[in-house]
This record gives sequence, structure tokens and C-alpha cells, in this order.
Amino acid sequence: MTHQLPPQAMFTTGWRKSSYSDNQGASCVEIHDGHPTAVPVRDSKNPHGPALLIPVDGWAAFVRGVKNDDLVAC
Repeated sequence: MTHQLPPQAMFTTGWRKSSYSDNQGASCVEIHDGHPTAVPVRDSKNPHGPALLIPVDGWAAFVRGVKNDDLVAC
């Protein structure tokens, strides 16, 4: 995982929820497009909290796993 911090403006605008999230306030993640080397991910219930920066290739592998139903819950 990278140690770069996203620009401060990312904390207020440009976030989007997963298309799998509902509008009932359940556990949701949001991602932000536009970071040059990573995909910022945060908890939608804590928009001013920390964001994880996932390397682009790691995020792509995660999304592939979700779409292919390859992930196993522990």
C-alpha cells in the first residue's frame, strides 16, 4: 500500500458509493476517482475519517474477484 496522502480536496468532493450499496445507511464504502497511483477508499459513514489508498492493480484484482464471485468470507 502506498504512503502518499490524497490531496485535501478529495475529502470533500468526488466520492461515489459502490453500485452494490443501498440507500438504507448500511455498511458502505466510497471510492474516489482521479488519484494518479491508487484508488482512495473510505467508509461512507465516516466521510471525514481516514481513506485507504489501494494500488490500482490491487483494486482491479479485487473488483475482478467480486465480479467473478471468487472472494470467500471468513
